[in-house]
Amino acid sequence: MKNVFLTGAFLVFTQWYSSQSFDNQAHRGGKSLYPENTIPAMKNALKMNVTTLEMDLAVTKDKKVILSHDAFLSPELITKPDGTYIPKDSGFYYKIYDMPYAKIRTFDVGLKKLDRYPDQKKMKVQKPLFADVIDACEAYSRELKRPLPFYNIETKTRPFSDNIFHPEPREFVDLMMNIIVKKGIQDRVIIQSFDPRTLEIIHKQYPEIMTALLVERVDDQKIAQQQTHFENIPVEKFRQYPDHLSGVAGDMKFLSFTPTIYSPDHTLVTSKLVQECHALGMKVIPWTVNTKERLKELKDMGIDGVISDDPRIFE
Repeated sequence: MKNVFLTGAFLVFTQWYSSQSFDNQAHRGGKSLYPENTIPAMKNALKMNVTTLEMDLAVTKDKKVILSHDAFLSPELITKPDGTYIPKDSGFYYKIYDMPYAKIRTFDVGLKKLDRYPDQKKMKVQKPLFADVIDACEAYSRELKRPLPFYNIETKTRPFSDNIFHPEPREFVDLMMNIIVKKGIQDRVIIQSFDPRTLEIIHKQYPEIMTALLVERVDDQKIAQQQTHFENIPVEKFRQYPDHLSGVAGDMKFLSFTPTIYSPDHTLVTSKLVQECHALGMKVIPWTVNTKERLKELKDMGIDGVISDDPRIFE
């Protein structure tokens, strides 16, 4: 009886999400305003006209799941414990998968000034545990008396970086889903990825959970750039995810099922693409849209939501 109830609850929330007119997603919590992928960023987004908190996950050496877009401590963002910066050419040296969380949290991610985001509030803050982010966002939503948010969670895995930047897909998914299930947010979660392997695992093991296929254009030049960072990795590994060179139809060949959402780079969106996705039963939620003008253009094409660095465009 319990399983029947849970399945019913999943369906109700999935149907509710599907019926929403537009999904405003704060990219990494809205990194134009607050340090990305941090609890302060997520809490700030909850005070704005945001439906969904978008975030990225990484796994540490001691198997802690944390929020991080990069698989390493980025020279662009990080201040070392002694107050100095990481040299620009040594970012890969600080691989998150090689470091225990106790060490990672001694580095700051919110003090360094970013020219690209002049309005970003500066503060001392660390990369947080995924579980702590959920606890903070659920509690703050209730404090604000606003609807509990949806969470669009990216699995930061790629076929060419298994056991280098992250565990293999099944272990990654297990670590992530253990937290999601424990926190009881399955009905408000979207799992997104450029890596079809993680989406396949989610679909088979947790078919009620919404999924989003992330898509960018990947040509031979981009693959060559990626290969420079990885020695002795077969080129085939760099071709095991959608490249959009053959459009939506080509991207969908990487999955055995139709995801809830097709999530392309916003520059790839056309009215025809939106119509094609809708015909297949997928919503279209592009990234990363940062001006009201571009938001209007995409809305006129019929998209279903956007992922934005700047939640102010939703006001």
